[in-house]
Amino acid sequence: MLHSINPATEEILGEVETASKKSVNDAVKKAKSSFSGWASIDLSERALALTKFVSELRKTKKELSVLMTQEMGKPITEAEEEIDGACTEIEWFAKEGKKYLENEIVEIDVPQVKSYIAYEPLGVAGIITPWNFPLETPIWSIAPALLSGNTVVWKPSELVPLFSKEISNLLDTLLPVGVFNLIQGADSTGKSLVDSKVNMLSFTGSSETGKKIASRSGKKLKKIVMELGGSDPCIILKDADIEKTVDGTILGRFLNCGQCCTSAKRFYVEEEIAEEFTSRFVEKTKAMKIGNPLERDTKIGPMASKEQLELLERQVNESVKMGAKVLCGGVRQGSKGYYYLPTVMSDTNQKMPVISEETFGPVAPIVPVKNVKIAVKKANDTHYGLGASIWTKDKEKAEKISKQLRCGIVWINDVNVAYPQCPWGGIKESGIGRELSKYGILEFVNIKSVIVK
Repeated sequence: MLHSINPATEEILGEVETASKKSVNDAVKKAKSSFSGWASIDLSERALALTKFVSELRKTKKELSVLMTQEMGKPITEAEEEIDGACTEIEWFAKEGKKYLENEIVEIDVPQVKSYIAYEPLGVAGIITPWNFPLETPIWSIAPALLSGNTVVWKPSELVPLFSKEISNLLDTLLPVGVFNLIQGADSTGKSLVDSKVNMLSFTGSSETGKKIASRSGKKLKKIVMELGGSDPCIILKDADIEKTVDGTILGRFLNCGQCCTSAKRFYVEEEIAEEFTSRFVEKTKAMKIGNPLERDTKIGPMASKEQLELLERQVNESVKMGAKVLCGGVRQGSKGYYYLPTVMSDTNQKMPVISEETFGPVAPIVPVKNVKIAVKKANDTHYGLGASIWTKDKEKAEKISKQLRCGIVWINDVNVAYPQCPWGGIKESGIGRELSKYGILEFVNIKSVIVK
């Protein structure tokens, strides 16, 4: 059985049954048997099912928000925002996604030959998702998979089993039997899904787990889409509006208690403003309320699990032993719950864990740099390549800098914000393929050339 634990109180909220290998294979068989029927349904009908799903999410938003907060610790206001964001994104897939799946005429300069591109579903999509955005991240794969005619077997994180069950229940009432299938469990369940007869896999999670999935999938050459870890640099130029930049980067680092793949995780600030920026950043960090995530003025809730808390502690403590200084925070909060004070650090370097590793928690290392060239060099000095942000009044200069950054997403005067029209994903060890946008939809189809003479 999987136990759901409230990270704010460490109390058990409930439990769900863990799927055995047989249960996983049965779910895949069920999805395969339902595939032809679902794929043959008119595209507009599949889009309508997604639209109805949005209606159900909005009807149950209050209850779902509370459950999300109780199960993984996200402040209630952020849980509500996540559900709103997910609804907007599903609506975009349903409304705009259809045009990317219609046959595309291809002009060929040969008499009496015509050609078109058909976008056809792959079959059964195995989808494995994390706990940090328990609705938004799953729907980035589930929505385009269903829209394009695939059936789905979904394994959510073992940290959010109750919330995931509620989402599954909503979808079950809207879709034909077997089109959507939920399996719950930890690593062994995920391995069973990877090794099963699904036609493709979509995975969001750590780079290390992603490598293992890629290796196992490679034995059968399964199509994979992966959004993995990140250690996103935040480059702050000397002409930046300091007040706006502090406000933006505070949110960019500490949203969801810093547990976002695209959080601003490494701060490179030009020397001329580094002292003032750091002072204001520390001041506002200290002012953030940490506590009960169900209270609407709470900004920092608990971390999602004891394991995540202990990993972050290790990264901070090892960095301090190597010479880093803690300007605020750096310790647990209270004796109950997985709380860690929002932390700002100085005197860090590229070899320290808070810089060299992905820090999945509320820790902000600030590094003064002499110029932009050095900032870009340090920003690219990582095996990750997910996102980056640049803060400056000179947008033209920022766009030039963006071309030098080795990553999949660059924000200018913003950070950690997703739009359904824009592709989302990384390079290097941060992933393969893209989510969102037309490119995220096309990850779930066979792009077939049809040539007629």
